Amino acid sequence: MNTKKFMLFASLFTIIVLIVGFSACDRVSQIIEPDAPQMTEPSGEISIGVVLPLTGRHADSSGKPIRQAFELALNEINTAQPSGAKFKFIIKDDQSTVEGAIAAFNALIQEGVSVILGPVTSSQTEVTFPIAEKNQVVAISPTSSARGLSALGDYVFRVALTTDKLIPPGIEVTQPKLGYQRAATMYDEIDLFSTDGDASVREVLAAKGVKVITTETFQGGDTKFSEQLTRIQTLNPDVIFVSSLPPEKPGILTQAHQLGITAPFIVRTLTAVEVQAVGAAAEGAITFVGWGAALDTPGNQAFVENYDIKFGMKPHNFAARAYATLHILAEAIANAPSTDAAAIRDALANIKNLDTILGTFSFNADGDAVYDAKVLIVKDGELVPFE
Repeated sequence: MNTKKFMLFASLFTIIVLIVGFSACDRVSQIIEPDAPQMTEPSGEISIGVVLPLTGRHADSSGKPIRQAFELALNEINTAQPSGAKFKFIIKDDQSTVEGAIAAFNALIQEGVSVILGPVTSSQTEVTFPIAEKNQVVAISPTSSARGLSALGDYVFRVALTTDKLIPPGIEVTQPKLGYQRAATMYDEIDLFSTDGDASVREVLAAKGVKVITTETFQGGDTKFSEQLTRIQTLNPDVIFVSSLPPEKPGILTQAHQLGITAPFIVRTLTAVEVQAVGAAAEGAITFVGWGAALDTPGNQAFVENYDIKFGMKPHNFAARAYATLHILAEAIANAPSTDAAAIRDALANIKNLDTILGTFSFNADGDAVYDAKVLIVKDGELVPFE
């Protein structure tokens, strides 16, 4: 179909300046109807599709903070260039489901966007990235991190550290200091992020000679975990690894505390919101993450302060990755010769050693993020660097 192309040039005080022009290109859209309507945009605006869980079980834990972070970054980018191009969002609700994410991607592609930010979960990413790739639309997930998903195509990217970039260094840091030799693991058996995470934990532990004495499972949406935790408790492990999406983490930590379990928990991507929700039950819990509020990465403290001022709460790592994602996209568009999806794809692939709140950021050949992993521990109700 015919799409509108915009030529960009950089100036000293702007991120992006749009020169509007028209040229013709063909895009094959075989998953949606082939004659999808042409995107029309007001002069000086770049439409960006956003797929978020605005309703459903991930709305509060993921959708709300990610949307807020996108809004903060959007205002910063648009304000920085008063006479230049403006970003605008077209937001679709994925309803916290795989089916909803597919419908949202197809709707945005039919509306003619060149870029989609989302989806949130790895299970959604596994089915929506091929849609973006087939239709030659750039997709960037801020939060998906199961292994292998960015390799599904050239138009797809991720900003979260993937399982293989996060778990091995986390175990490398914690195992010598805690001295664990007998581990238990626990994971959500119907979620890709969780199943991939548990598999990686067991692989890395085996390579280090740490014995996994038991593995317990649950399913997303469960609220009772005492049976699994009791079985773990009877075996007296040195450490307990949990791979789970946000809604189940507080219940697991709270019920473990009620049972009197003293072994330390290592919970990937534990957030400050979850720590606050469970209070004393989170004390001593360890997490492997890509970001922390206390870190002195470029612009991080300003981000934390501005987010708190605007929304009346501290950001957590889902919000941080979303905020960084939009700034990374802005950098790519500033470097691209147009807002054509192929040009943005190429500019994203060339992002190397960019200063972000996550640290020095690059994309690897598959489109996965490269920056330093962090290990944090809950002390006095706060996530601080593990030392």
